[in-house]
Amino acid sequence: MVSSETHHLLTPPVFTDEKPHLAIVVSPYYKDISDNLVAGAQTAITASGATYEIVEVPGALEIPTAVRIAGQSNRFDGFVALGCIIRGETTHYETVCNDSSRALQLLGLEGNCIGNGILTVENNTQAEVRADKYGQNKGGRAAEAALHLIALTHRFLKKTKGIGFKPASEHIFMAGNSKDTTTE
Repeated sequence: MVSSETHHLLTPPVFTDEKPHLAIVVSPYYKDISDNLVAGAQTAITASGATYEIVEVPGALEIPTAVRIAGQSNRFDGFVALGCIIRGETTHYETVCNDSSRALQLLGLEGNCIGNGILTVENNTQAEVRADKYGQNKGGRAAEAALHLIALTHRFLKKTKGIGFKPASEHIFMAGNSKDTTTE
């Protein structure tokens, strides 16, 4: 990274009412790197007031499939995809990078709240710097991205404008009177 670069990071959302539950989907192929990514994600999720479960898969190509399967359970509000792909001597690197990223993007466009923290690097040193919880903290940043998308979903899709029918549970009826006494 060029030292003169500046980046603006959004303030992470904090959930006080409805606490989201996330799945951290991780490939521990490079265990030391993935452990650091997970540590960063755990800290960010906990700081936001959310909870999480960890799901391990063999490699980066399996992460999108695991997100899809976990998403079908309706147990999770969002997902943090974590792993590391280090360039090797063959074109397999490009295939894994492109296919895992594209699959996650498609899942996101279907409405899944996903933070992509799959590192794509040239060497182990670059991976260590990016995964370090006290360095670039890409695991924490991926968790925060998922949390921001969850907050955006709550903002635009789960709130009502107070127009339309109220569920029966929200109506208060007085004995012998069929008049609705709730206030708007």
